[in-house]
Amino acid sequence: MYDDMVCINKLAIIFKMNLNIENMKKIIGMTILIVFIFFGCKKDKKETDTFYKAKIDGLSQKGPFVNGSSLTLFELNESFLQTGKSFNTQILDNLGSFEINNIEIQTSFAKLKADGFYFNEITNSNSNAAISLYAMSDITNKNTVNVNLLSTLEVSRIEYLLNQGLTFNAAKQQAQSEILNIFSIQKSGIPESELLDISKEGDNNAILLAVSLILQGYRTEAELTQLLGDISTDIRTDGILNSPTLGSSLINDTKLLSLTNIRSNIENKYISLGITTTIPDFEKYINLYKDSCNYTVTNNIVFPDTGIYGINILNADTIYSPGSNYSICANLPNGTHLKIINNSWAIAYETGTLNGWFQPVPGTYESNQCGLIDGHINLGTGNATLMFYENYSLVPTRIKNIYIQ
Repeated sequence: MYDDMVCINKLAIIFKMNLNIENMKKIIGMTILIVFIFFGCKKDKKETDTFYKAKIDGLSQKGPFVNGSSLTLFELNESFLQTGKSFNTQILDNLGSFEINNIEIQTSFAKLKADGFYFNEITNSNSNAAISLYAMSDITNKNTVNVNLLSTLEVSRIEYLLNQGLTFNAAKQQAQSEILNIFSIQKSGIPESELLDISKEGDNNAILLAVSLILQGYRTEAELTQLLGDISTDIRTDGILNSPTLGSSLINDTKLLSLTNIRSNIENKYISLGITTTIPDFEKYINLYKDSCNYTVTNNIVFPDTGIYGINILNADTIYSPGSNYSICANLPNGTHLKIINNSWAIAYETGTLNGWFQPVPGTYESNQCGLIDGHINLGTGNATLMFYENYSLVPTRIKNIYIQ
C-alpha cells in the first residue's frame, strides 16, 4: 500500500507540473512517462515481496528414510496457507538426506512433506509400507530443515495457534513444549524439532529418538499413521492428550521395548551405511516415560484359570494333585514375550501339544506368538518352582511355587 501511494504522489506532481501544457505531443509524452512510472513501481513491489533461498537440505527420519523416497516443500503465504506452488525432490541416500535448490517463495515460511519407506529400529528392518512426515519452518536463517515425528505432531497444533493470533515462533515453541509434556519431558532450551537429528549425540537428539521409538512401538505403518493422526487431532485445540485410550496405547508398547536390542540395531545400521556416530542416550527418556506415565497399562499378559487341557498351572493357584489334566496357558497381546523356566522334573509336557510355545532348552517354555498359547502338562510328585520372564526381562517378573500333593 505504501508503494502504491508513492506512485500516486509521483503522478500528482507530474500532472500539476504539466497542467497548462497545451502541446499535444507533450501530453502524449507525459502519458507514456506516467505509464512507465506506475508499472515500474509495481515491478519493484513484486520483487521486494519474493523470498529467495539458494539451498535447503536436511534429513527425513523416523528411522532414516530410504533412498528414493520423495520430499516436497510447499510455499506458504502470509496467512500460512499453501499457495499451490511447490518444489519436489528425492531422498538421496539411506540416511534420509535431501536438498532443494533455488527456492523462491512469497514468504520465509514453508511446509515440508516426506513420503517413503524407512528403517524401523525396533524390528531391525525397513518398513513394509510408506508413511508421510511433515514439518513447518521459518527458513529465514536456516539452511537445514529436518523432517521427523516431533515436527509432524506439531503441525496441526501450530496451525491452530496461528489462527488464534500467535506469532509463528511463539506457536512453534508452545506446540513443542506441549507435545514433549505428553512424553513426560519438561526441558527448556530445546532447539526447534526440525533441527534435531536421531543420529547425533546430545541430550536434545536423545529426546527425539526416544519419542520416535515410543510412537513406533510394535505398530505397523498403517497403525503408526493412524496414531499420529489421532494424537494430532486430540491435541489440536488445547495441547493436551485427553484420550486415555491413546495414552494406554503409548505406554503399552513402550514397556515392551528391548532397549538393548534397539541400540544395537541403530548402531549396526549406521555402521552398515559407513557412518561413525555416537547414538544419544535415548534410554534415559524412555525409562523416564515408563516411570512417570499416568496412563493405564492395558496389555498385560493374562493367565486364564483353565486352558484346553484343564487347570492352568500358570494361574495363581499353588496346590495341585498328580495327574494329566493340566495346561500351561497364557494369552499374549501383540508385541509381548513370555519365558517360563521350570526347575523340576515333576512337571513335564505331552509331546506334540505345545501350541504356540517352543523349548529352546529342556525345562524352558518360550513364546512371542500373539493370542492364546497352550500346552498339555503332566504333574508328577514333589514340588516345583516356575520363574516368569515377561517381555525380555533379564530378571524374573514373577515366581510361582507349585506344591503337588
